[in-house]
Amino acid sequence: MTAVHEQPTARPASADLSVWPASAAEPRAGDLSVGGVPLAELAGRFGTPVYVLDESEVRDRCRTYRDAFPDAEVLYAAKAFLCRAMARWTAEEGLGLDVCSAGELELAVTTGFPPERIVLHGNAKSPRDLDTALRLGVGRIVIDSPSEIARLAAAVGPDGHQRVMVRVVPGISAGGHEKIRTGTEDQHFGLSIADGYAQHAIARLLDQPQLELTGLHCHLGSQITGVRPYLAAVRRMVGLMARLYEQHGLVLPELDLGGGHGVAYRPGDRALDLTALARRVRAELSDACAAAGIPVPRLLLEPGRAIVGPAGVVLYRVLAVKRTGGRVFLAVDGGMSDNPRPALYGVRYAPRLIGRHSTAAPARVTVVGRHCEAGDILAADVELPEDVRPGDLLAVPVAGAYHLSMASGYNLVGRPPVAAVRDGLARLLVRRESLEDIRGRDVGL
Repeated sequence: MTAVHEQPTARPASADLSVWPASAAEPRAGDLSVGGVPLAELAGRFGTPVYVLDESEVRDRCRTYRDAFPDAEVLYAAKAFLCRAMARWTAEEGLGLDVCSAGELELAVTTGFPPERIVLHGNAKSPRDLDTALRLGVGRIVIDSPSEIARLAAAVGPDGHQRVMVRVVPGISAGGHEKIRTGTEDQHFGLSIADGYAQHAIARLLDQPQLELTGLHCHLGSQITGVRPYLAAVRRMVGLMARLYEQHGLVLPELDLGGGHGVAYRPGDRALDLTALARRVRAELSDACAAAGIPVPRLLLEPGRAIVGPAGVVLYRVLAVKRTGGRVFLAVDGGMSDNPRPALYGVRYAPRLIGRHSTAAPARVTVVGRHCEAGDILAADVELPEDVRPGDLLAVPVAGAYHLSMASGYNLVGRPPVAAVRDGLARLLVRRESLEDIRGRDVGL
């Protein structure tokens, strides 16, 4: 790690850094730092675009979940962002891990993450996914379709043993966009309670002695900012647990409510109140189980975005300023290849000029990427100083989740690196994807 020359002072009252990592500060006008490291210095050292991840913020958010749900098992959702350092941080903070592929699983285990604290998800698990999970000894596999029961039982073998859960669809619509709502009947995840497919799959599963059913799983969607959908999910899941007890004498010790906990991307945005969620879910679960006459299961939760999203910042350099059609466009050296979320879900961000102090009046601009798509817009109609020019640096907060993990090879620009900051020190976690990397995969002629 490389030390910086100066620790930041307290942020001025006028600077709205509410959606930035808690360590963010403005030691001088126009000079922003995170984790004690000036962001402009990081851009100079690592180039742009570059993701910056505040290690202390990640660890603090892990601890916040552990404190809010002391009796639950908290699993970090690796799909939000995963690298070896991230796996190590979450393991050291006492979290489990939720993975969706053999790739995520192997990276975590080869880093030293305990496999018994890992849960494997996926609506279409490949033979490699299942074989890798069994070989490495994952704690649980979440069954997502009836065909998976036979496939998994055959892979385990008559003398084997694997703990499993069943993902069910509670029929609840929740989430920040229709494309990230997964608790409704009209999508491809899980088994429906309403049409009986969940109950039928569970009955089939009970005929497989080598598969131990430990509980039920559901996931309502992503970027959920209210508590009520989770309370409704508790009631429906406990209702199914009660029917399984009546029909099969089955007492399930675990209930996984998934994740999807929403965060604020811009000042003033709403975020999920974790304290209220913990208090009200516990109360609802206790009351529902008491009314149904069944024991209270242990909760499992799968936060991803809420742990790593607000800990991340992405830095871009302005390449061009264009005034056309009555609008001002700032083109930067990244775009939808490193952040497809605005194009996919219409997500809005709050970029900020860094590296110099501007006294110019604010102007309404649209920050666009470098790719050959009209939809390559990173931030539409945002306020930035009207004198922003090519060569300037822009920083975008809340960039830790679903940026690099969803990055693509579009236009062969290469995926950005990831740098970690903590206590005035910076180090590289993931290097930039080079032209040599891209050429090395191309073996035909």
